[in-house]
Amino acid sequence: MLQGLFDASLRASNARQAQLSRELLEERCALVSKAPDAYEALQPAEHIKLIAEIKRRSPSRGFLAEIPDAKALGAGYESAGAHAISVLTEESGFGGKLSDLQEVSQAVSIPTLRKDFISNEYQILEAKAAGASMVLLILAQLPKADFRSLYDFSKAIGLEALVETHSAEEIVIAADSGARLIGINTRDLETFKTDIGLFEHLAAKLPSCCVKIAESSVKQLGDVERYRDAGADCVLVGETLVTGDWATLIPEFTSVS
Repeated sequence: MLQGLFDASLRASNARQAQLSRELLEERCALVSKAPDAYEALQPAEHIKLIAEIKRRSPSRGFLAEIPDAKALGAGYESAGAHAISVLTEESGFGGKLSDLQEVSQAVSIPTLRKDFISNEYQILEAKAAGASMVLLILAQLPKADFRSLYDFSKAIGLEALVETHSAEEIVIAADSGARLIGINTRDLETFKTDIGLFEHLAAKLPSCCVKIAESSVKQLGDVERYRDAGADCVLVGETLVTGDWATLIPEFTSVS
């Protein structure tokens, strides 16, 4: 499943690059205003921080929400108290669009994350051109050398990388790179089953200097409380928000101390 998503994302990237050269994309990046500082926005605080996700569907659950206007939803998330917004841009499995990222980034004053299956520099440049503050790098699929190259490139062009881990070994790789935003995804990306216990088991291995981000598995307030008790500085929540009353849930989740 995970390999298929990376392959689909790479094919889409290659198709876009055939229409817009890397050189022209780099020129667009040079014209983009400086994005909000993601590391600063997600710093540990008295209450847990929240990355609210715009997500239309998933391979495991299928259709989740129509979301005809990503820009309006992003603005609503910000008004409700979200600290950053994750925008799924992968189309084949998640119904995302790169234009969603650009529209949301222009509509909000908080950082945005390009949530995709990134494996090349062109995709990172696309995120920069769309106004994102950060990109997702998934260690479960990226060889160590490739990850480090993409991480260094992201930093060189002014983007933070949210480094996603699923194991103690991956946390070591993330920490050795100097990553300041490290997530533990409690969703198995092959089976898509979730287990909050994975974060509880691994959180102590995260470096003290990074922002500790819990990804997936939040269905109710008690799940956010479990993550906070285990040491999370921030939670990333998607399905629960797009299928529920996000205007009520975001203030509720961000009240957890």
